[in-house]
Amino acid sequence: MDQIRIGKFIAESRKSKNLTQRQLADTLSISDKTISKWECGVSHT
Repeated sequence: MDQIRIGKFIAESRKSKNLTQRQLADTLSISDKTISKWECGVSHT
């Protein structure tokens, strides 16, 4: 799938729930840098 489109979807979904990248990362037990990379389409892992 298109990483940019997936990143936009993640960012929009996160923002619609009023979550920060840190809050989402904590919920998923990953780093906020990973969320940032996903949202920017830099990485999918």
